[in-house]
Amino acid sequence: MSRECYFLGKKTRAGGSISRRGKAKYLGGVGRKTTGRSKRKFKANIQKVRAVVDGRVCRLRVSAKAIRMGLVTKPAKRTWKAEQAEAAKA
Repeated sequence: MSRECYFLGKKTRAGGSISRRGKAKYLGGVGRKTTGRSKRKFKANIQKVRAVVDGRVCRLRVSAKAIRMGLVTKPAKRTWKAEQAEAAKA
């Protein structure tokens, strides 16, 4: 299963990390020097959430941003209790 948001399509992206040394010129140094570059990954903040989609409750992998934006409709709280079911049977 891919690490991708159901609503926004956000997924892992590749990028770069730059290592530097030295003191910046505006702080009185001779400038920052690049000492290395390496590949890295920017991962989306994906959460597993129970949501209502087309009237049915299902589990989705959704980004935190989609949850904050209100794109996820959470199911209603369950009001059913075991005691009521047993009383109905008797």
